[in-house]
Amino acid sequence: MTFHYPIVLAAAVLVMAAAVAGYVALHRRRTAALAAVGFREGRSWQRHLPYALMLCALPLLLVSLARPAAELTVPHVAGTAVLAFDVSNSMSAKDVAPSRLAAAKSAATGFVQEQPDTVDVGVLAFGDQALLTQAPTGDHGLAIAAINRLSAGGGTSLGQAILVGLSTIIGKPVSLRADGAPPTTGQLGYWPSATIVVFSDGQQTGGPDAEAAAELAAAAGVRIQTVGVGTVQGATVQVDGYQLGTQLDETLLTTVANTTGGAYHRAGDAGTLAATTKSINLRLTTKKEPVELTAPFAGAALLLLMLGALLGTRWHGRIV
Repeated sequence: MTFHYPIVLAAAVLVMAAAVAGYVALHRRRTAALAAVGFREGRSWQRHLPYALMLCALPLLLVSLARPAAELTVPHVAGTAVLAFDVSNSMSAKDVAPSRLAAAKSAATGFVQEQPDTVDVGVLAFGDQALLTQAPTGDHGLAIAAINRLSAGGGTSLGQAILVGLSTIIGKPVSLRADGAPPTTGQLGYWPSATIVVFSDGQQTGGPDAEAAAELAAAAGVRIQTVGVGTVQGATVQVDGYQLGTQLDETLLTTVANTTGGAYHRAGDAGTLAATTKSINLRLTTKKEPVELTAPFAGAALLLLMLGALLGTRWHGRIV
């Protein structure tokens, strides 16, 4: 514990000593005066308790004037969240009104608005390839603007989205090893305060293996939360003059999330999708922060003063 005005502590010791000495002298005079007229005071603890409480309040009040502070471990939400949006042709399907992508953008915007400024939010779009459209930033307005610019077109590579998201978090390019060897935390570092949130219908059409990419993220301590956008009944979309069927594939999204210790969130309509994003929990971290303790000391002193005054009035008909 530290004190902004440590000299006040010395004054507190002197004042406390003077107060105790004064109370003892006052009590002796009062006892002598009562004895001189034939009166005897009541029980000892009732006689002294109110004044003892008020005397205990005095050093607490003086310590509060010294502005004490201590480093406490404070929990807070902090870190990096990379929002990965599937912008393939299938995301233009309207089984979730007004469309899968529009509903995902609306839900993600609400998610970003609810995050404290201690969380840096980035945005990436993935189709056949993945592109970081907004680097993680504490300015959530920039992240929302990047979300609003997204449009659908092309195929889907969930694996590529994970690799680009992981590269963004780590700060260097990440790829799957050709020999299939498992990654190590020494190569990737460890990033337990980072999360990738994927909005997708889960229909992968190519690119790197999504499960292998998820294992890479798990090795780096990055958790992936997946949000299924669409319905299992599916819908049709028109691509280059052809009608193509598309439906929600929950299996891959669930596997990817579970591999990293995250969770799959299913949303069948726009309203449910918006509610689903509220259940996505970013990691709660802790850090030591200096916290001023003036208020607790002053509050304790005030409580003792009030209690002492109340008991003194009730038992003796006076405060002092």
